[in-house]
Amino acid sequence: MAMTPTGTDELLMEQDGHVVTLTLNRPERLNAISGPMMAALADKLREANRDPEVRAVILTGSGRGFCSGLDLQVQAAQRMGNGDANAADESPARPAIWSIQDAPPVILWNMDKPVIAAVNGPAAGYGMDLALASDMRIGGQNGKMAAVVVRRNLLPESGGTWLLPRLIGWGKAAEIFMRGQTLNAEQCLDVGIFNAVVPDDQLLDEARKWAHEIAANAPMAVQTVKRMMRMGLDESYETAFDHLMSHLMRLMNAEDFREGLSAFVDRRDPAFKGR
Repeated sequence: MAMTPTGTDELLMEQDGHVVTLTLNRPERLNAISGPMMAALADKLREANRDPEVRAVILTGSGRGFCSGLDLQVQAAQRMGNGDANAADESPARPAIWSIQDAPPVILWNMDKPVIAAVNGPAAGYGMDLALASDMRIGGQNGKMAAVVVRRNLLPESGGTWLLPRLIGWGKAAEIFMRGQTLNAEQCLDVGIFNAVVPDDQLLDEARKWAHEIAANAPMAVQTVKRMMRMGLDESYETAFDHLMSHLMRLMNAEDFREGLSAFVDRRDPAFKGR
């Protein structure tokens, strides 16, 4: 299938039915995030979230890496005197004046459309945050999570310290971050970062299988489940229960609820329309 133009060759977008695949495309740099790539990724994530035809998103990288983090070469050159340190906002690693709402990991977290990270190689720093902010992570055998920022006098600036403890618990997250560990695919599976690990040559096929299974379900229900899970992290059980009941009433009045009942009675697959 032909790639959809994105305004930059550093991010590729492909749509197959209700599933969109976004591919970070700087393989020569293990997909280190440049300014144009970051801006394109933010735009395409928002676009996918708004598009009623999109029901699931896959995020992956081209070549041997998922994402090696922000492009630090320009930053290092600036700090070492080989560039203008005052021009950081114009560097390839940081677009001019970003608000927190513009950061792709924040957009990923707040999206209602489900996102699967297909981790085909190392995910380090910002790349690890992108994977953690996705809803599910499938690793190839060469997939890795590299929590090495403390070795650069940095920290996971896009939410990793908030996301990882909620995913695997405080103690294990502290061990990984504070020791600056790199976990291979099987270790990521063992601690609960990866949902599954498959051979590298089967990774995208497996991610697409999961995405199409999700897309076959009622999109309003899937997106509401994600929203309620996200909101529930900061709510009491009683508040979450109250919110759930109001959303349940909305879903039961929708056309897709009637289609789901009809398909159950007729013993056929439902054809959901998202309304």
